[in-house]
Amino acid sequence: MPLPLSLLRALTRIAPADAWSALLQHAWDLCAAPLSTPKAAAQEVPRRDRQLGDLDLFLAVAGWDLWAHFLTCVPRTATQLGRWWSSHPPGRAVLILDSLSLRELPWLLHGAQARGYTVHQARPTGAELPSDTNSFARALGLSHRGVLQSNGAPRNHSLAGAVTDSHDLPFDAIDLGPHPDIFLWHHWPDIRLHEFAEPGHGAGAIADEAGRQLTSEAFWTLVHRLTTGRRLIITSDHGYAASGLFGDVSDPALAQDLKDRFKSGRWVPLERRWQAPPGGRWMPPIDLVIDTPHQGECAFVVGRRKWKIAGGYPTLTHGGLTLLELAVPFLELTRPAGS
Repeated sequence: MPLPLSLLRALTRIAPADAWSALLQHAWDLCAAPLSTPKAAAQEVPRRDRQLGDLDLFLAVAGWDLWAHFLTCVPRTATQLGRWWSSHPPGRAVLILDSLSLRELPWLLHGAQARGYTVHQARPTGAELPSDTNSFARALGLSHRGVLQSNGAPRNHSLAGAVTDSHDLPFDAIDLGPHPDIFLWHHWPDIRLHEFAEPGHGAGAIADEAGRQLTSEAFWTLVHRLTTGRRLIITSDHGYAASGLFGDVSDPALAQDLKDRFKSGRWVPLERRWQAPPGGRWMPPIDLVIDTPHQGECAFVVGRRKWKIAGGYPTLTHGGLTLLELAVPFLELTRPAGS
């Protein structure tokens, strides 16, 4: 779907913070719309993904300089969680669904409404750079996700005082008890992304999976437990790219350049990067170097680019500079007492 002309015109003259706000709102509005039918996910969710291609094309070709402002202009999830936690009294819960993206919004929003939850806020926030699990954990004051297991987190993280856990148990098998503050980092859907990243799977398969899980009684049983006497934030460490929907880079030299430098990934630390000036030799740039808080200077693939590699490029991945890799839902829910 072409970018609305009014949005395109605005993006050429407004400040970076306003441009990012407009871009994220456009992506949110498209992804959050109800699905036409529950069984349409495998076709409709990838179609929405493709419709956002023009947004990513703008950010790769005309607006690539906006990426230099991402970390300073987009409210980052980890920062927003810390602020939310410190501004509310005990009676707080945070559920991280690893790799949850804006694509999964229809099930979350519809499910909350249908079950009588009050949605106090629903907005996009930004992942860390690089958009991986470890960067997000560090932004919260954790060395890695695993330290949350069995309430093993250190005392000085951003959600201090919470009972913590991190695992991939079935949703309805999780019960962290009556503690007033809970921080749970669940490994779904990330564990399924890796399974569906093989050629032949991809966007349709993960959409079907998301529809099953996020409409299941097991998932909403967990939400019910977490909202018993608590406000709940549901969010994610990062999203993902449905890279199976990307077109192969057609220029052989450009494709070889990407393959040599990034292999089958979408970012590399600068010290492992090719020996060339920042930004490479392509214009518009095919990658950008950004100084990140957790990994130092890193090179990131810009836009919806993939290239041929042995065994096939992963059909689901993350770490590059596209909107659905870096924008995640940030939802705050409560339910009436006794319901």
